[in-house]
Amino acid sequence: MSTSNLRTNRSKEIFTAAQKLMPGGVNSPVRAFSSVGGQPIVFDRVKGAYAWDVDGNRFIDYIGSWGPAICGHANPQVISALHDVLEKGTSFGAPCILENILAEMVIDAVPSVESVRFVNSGTEACMAVLRLMRAFTGRDKIIKFEGCYHGHADMFLVSAGSGVATLGLPNSPGVPRSSTADTLIAPYNCLESVKKIFESNRDSIAGIILEPVVGNAGFITPEPGFLEGLREITTENNALLVFDEVMTGFRISYGGAQAKYGIIPDLTTLGKIIGGGLPVGAYGGRAEIMKMVAPAGPMYQAGTLSGNPLAMTAGIKTLELLKQEGTYERLEVITSRLINGILSAARATNLPITGSSISAMFGFFLCEGPVNNFEQAKKSDTQRFARLHRAMLERGIYLAPSAFEAGFTSLAHSDTDIDITITAFKESFEAIA
Repeated sequence: MSTSNLRTNRSKEIFTAAQKLMPGGVNSPVRAFSSVGGQPIVFDRVKGAYAWDVDGNRFIDYIGSWGPAICGHANPQVISALHDVLEKGTSFGAPCILENILAEMVIDAVPSVESVRFVNSGTEACMAVLRLMRAFTGRDKIIKFEGCYHGHADMFLVSAGSGVATLGLPNSPGVPRSSTADTLIAPYNCLESVKKIFESNRDSIAGIILEPVVGNAGFITPEPGFLEGLREITTENNALLVFDEVMTGFRISYGGAQAKYGIIPDLTTLGKIIGGGLPVGAYGGRAEIMKMVAPAGPMYQAGTLSGNPLAMTAGIKTLELLKQEGTYERLEVITSRLINGILSAARATNLPITGSSISAMFGFFLCEGPVNNFEQAKKSDTQRFARLHRAMLERGIYLAPSAFEAGFTSLAHSDTDIDITITAFKESFEAIA
């Protein structure tokens, strides 16, 4: 799509109206385009690798509803399964066999999970797992890493990356100091800082929670030995290791980051893909820990829509598709070709860049590398990224409207889509150089 063909009148009308109805005109902050400028594109429909807006523009989409659409938007097999179950009802508020089926699939796939509880969002899963960490260990303090995002619960909104970084907020008003007093912060990829925190807080740390591969401060991978070191440190201190795999679960491998790297945490949070595009979250882990959760144990957590038949059905069908032979090999090939094309295009115009990918997840920073933590990620040229984002929109490519978000590919992206995208990057880098 050339610059002259991008139409935005209807999007502008709708977003202007939305600003009078909803805070900032959106229901999730990063959608407002605050960090990239201009008004957001208002989507009308999605299919496969594409999104169409209300002005009729078509975009090759690399956010995939922020991760769930790994089989492509509105996958026909997922839609067909949803049609079938829709006739039975949208929510039961009672047990159904679909919960069993998806639970078995998750337990079979994710190495750490022996028992699982479904909830309705990644934030809800992380809130519950934090309560469970404290209940099981009898300790209150936790360690999280700068730039890792675990939802918008009070105790996690400290150096939280993602939308918080995009908006330039160090945390959030309305969060009492008491809520974050027991949240301890370490730089990602720095084992020494973690060791020092444990030394200063002996027998008071419930555990560590992290994104094993960071996607909410841009795409940052663990350095060799980092995840292994965290496993050793937590074991030595009788603390729990929690992988927040809401983003990486079933995306960088069928068993998530823990299967990819061979590091088994005590607990895991999941979301996005396991709901096939419907609202869902989950937390699970060792059976002895999960027995603390009500009604099996004393730690209370509940949810009216948890395990609803629509989300369970979409998740089941999505995981069935992902289990097919060659799925992750295909995702690895197209994503590697994409990121290599992006890096080559930037370097051809003498723009500083660093980036990488794993399976169906990728990212880049407009700065010299390496980027191993959030502090280094903040060196990325966000103003140049804003210009790049607009230039790519004008060429029919939809990227996350933030320099601090990972990108996602899907099984629906074709070789031609990747070729078109790389060409668009070449033209866009030349335009902003």
